[in-house]
Amino acid sequence: MSDNEIDSTTVLNELTKEREFQKAKAFLLTASTCTGMNVYDHLSRVLGKILDEKPDNCVDIFEDISKDAKRTKFTSDVDTIQDKVDRSTQVALAQVQRKLFTKQGEDGEEEVPQDEEVETPLPNLMELCFFFEQAGIGLNREEIVRVWLAMKNLVDNHPLQHVRFWGKIFGTEQNYYIAEVEYREGDEEEEDEDEQEEKEEEKTEKEAGDEEAEEEEVEEDDTPKPDFKPPPVVPKEENRTGVNKKTYFVCNDPGKPWVKLPHAQPNQITLSRQIKKYFTGRLDAAVVSYPPFPGNEANYLRAQIARISAGTHISPLGFYQFDEEEEEEEEGEAGRDHFVENIDFEGIPIRELADPSLSNWVHHVQHILPQGRCSWWNPVQKNEEDFEDEEEEEEREEPDEPEPEVGPPLLTPLAEDEEVGGMPAWTPALSSTLIPQFAIAVMHSNLWPGAHAFAIDKKFENIYIGHGHKYKPDNYTPPHPPPIQEEFPSGPEITEAEDPTPEEEAALRAAQQEAAEAAEEMEEAEEDDDEDD
Repeated sequence: MSDNEIDSTTVLNELTKEREFQKAKAFLLTASTCTGMNVYDHLSRVLGKILDEKPDNCVDIFEDISKDAKRTKFTSDVDTIQDKVDRSTQVALAQVQRKLFTKQGEDGEEEVPQDEEVETPLPNLMELCFFFEQAGIGLNREEIVRVWLAMKNLVDNHPLQHVRFWGKIFGTEQNYYIAEVEYREGDEEEEDEDEQEEKEEEKTEKEAGDEEAEEEEVEEDDTPKPDFKPPPVVPKEENRTGVNKKTYFVCNDPGKPWVKLPHAQPNQITLSRQIKKYFTGRLDAAVVSYPPFPGNEANYLRAQIARISAGTHISPLGFYQFDEEEEEEEEGEAGRDHFVENIDFEGIPIRELADPSLSNWVHHVQHILPQGRCSWWNPVQKNEEDFEDEEEEEEREEPDEPEPEVGPPLLTPLAEDEEVGGMPAWTPALSSTLIPQFAIAVMHSNLWPGAHAFAIDKKFENIYIGHGHKYKPDNYTPPHPPPIQEEFPSGPEITEAEDPTPEEEAALRAAQQEAAEAAEEMEEAEEDDDEDD
């Protein structure tokens, strides 16, 4: 190899190394998107500090020197740390909940506590938290205190007779804290504006439909009209009865405003049994499902609350009893919907309450029928409008009288509940087997996971903490779409005739021609007779 070739190879290698060095240096000079620093300048400062100070065993303290170099380059966005505003959601929630711990008067000044004891419907949540803690269920104490203070604000702003912490339902974005209330008689708030608007819209739609029907009657139309009539809409149960016996308020976090849920509708309860949706935490969120749900998440939440309450609210046997006066009045009726507290109830031993036979616990909330109501409504009953149109519809056959839906009556023992996937609907237990003298009886629902109840002496309570879903042994499968609608029934009036053969067509033409010639001869004969006259 000649000297010129060696020199060119050496130069090429040096150029390649130079390019690699430049690439490496460019990579080390890449600035961080978080701090704006780069590795090259940081190593330069660290090595310069080591060469200036020349510490012993510098390889052992290299990481500390690197951290000190980074700290010296830190600069705050504001002049002082106190001036920096934390805008996180936790801080915003803390500012909202801070108002729960301050008692203010009308002028905004702190109100002086009163010594007089005033009756209040506010429950003692800390006592209930103590009992549920023994069973390993419920919320932590800090959260219970915030919920307690939030419920106090609810009691202060509404004329309530009874208040109870119903439970907590988890959502994908936010959670729901639910309070079950009863208004004082005569002080119940008026219906919400939304419900009034819905009623007005229904009236306007009905009036518009009547006007269109009158216009159609005036215009003569020979087109056939279908005789199909949609099934009647099942009306909702009145306030303080059935599924609407209680009123419910919800909030996403203690301290945020309470929102009153609308009344439960039968069609919403019926459709909620066919779908399975996780809650988002937004009451105005749309419920996208099949079959379509008639309402938003607030309606779906109210329907699930009604179903959970009807299936999981239980009490010890004998704590409630039917009123003797009502028993005499309601003899012969299908069921009773009212009971009173038994003053002579002395409690049931804990061992008997935790007995697997489940005979010492009863349901104290009415069962919801398949119709979506607690009391059955006859869909073929005739009202005044039906009697007016009865003369016009004499030819139409009357529908058969449906069989009334019947469910288990109030105060039915848990022993009669159906099994869930081969296991009992409830699992009884003692809070402690090590110290049974001070244990409490706890009931866990297997049908609605998250529903629990405890009892000791004359005290008991129910709570629900879960996702609001019912347990099913099999995975959820969406229902199939309805079958395709059948064609219009074929008959001789609309059946298409077969095409005639050529012979039949020729015979028809000949017959038509003969008929025409005969008609002409008759006309000529009549004209001749007229001329003779």
